[in-house]
Amino acid sequence: MGRPRATSPAVLERLAFELFARKGFDETTVDDIAAAAGIARRTFFRYFSSKNDLVWGDFEGQLRSLRELLDEADPNVPMMDAVRRAVVEFNRFDPQDVPWHRQRMQLILGVPTLQADATLRYASWRSVITAFVAERTGAPVTALVPRLAGNVVLSACVSAYEFWLASGEETVLADVLDEALRQVSAGLSAVLDGAGSVSA
Repeated sequence: MGRPRATSPAVLERLAFELFARKGFDETTVDDIAAAAGIARRTFFRYFSSKNDLVWGDFEGQLRSLRELLDEADPNVPMMDAVRRAVVEFNRFDPQDVPWHRQRMQLILGVPTLQADATLRYASWRSVITAFVAERTGAPVTALVPRLAGNVVLSACVSAYEFWLASGEETVLADVLDEALRQVSAGLSAVLDGAGSVSA
């Protein structure tokens, strides 16, 4: 009896990650993934537009989740506290999913062929934070302060992820992100308090 045919994006991701771990990302082809799943190559492309796309999973769905967390933030909570809480909650994972997420992020942050794609994805993620800050401050998304907030929060998160990946498995991602965002919040809060006077 062979391996059951893969019928979901999640199953394909797990099979692909197993191959990436054994062969390397660049050395693993779409044909390899399709063969491991027992499906045709064309079936793979019904789930993912490319091998890179598979690594990111349901990225658009993830962005919607982050927007929802920010939209649900109490308007009375200081802006950077709201951002920190939303981002930390967004990055909480069930314990059984943590090893897979760690492998996903090791690929995203460590494989050169994924870096160009990562730049585009990061821009989309950053725009969610920028839009939230713009709405809270009443400034246009093109203004300096929302742009600054989006870039600083993204940089803090990438730094937190790099630290987490370099640390032992006992390190909790949510704790590292919380600490990183607390470190930047004080400086940003001082800027954001006067955001109404900063124009594009």
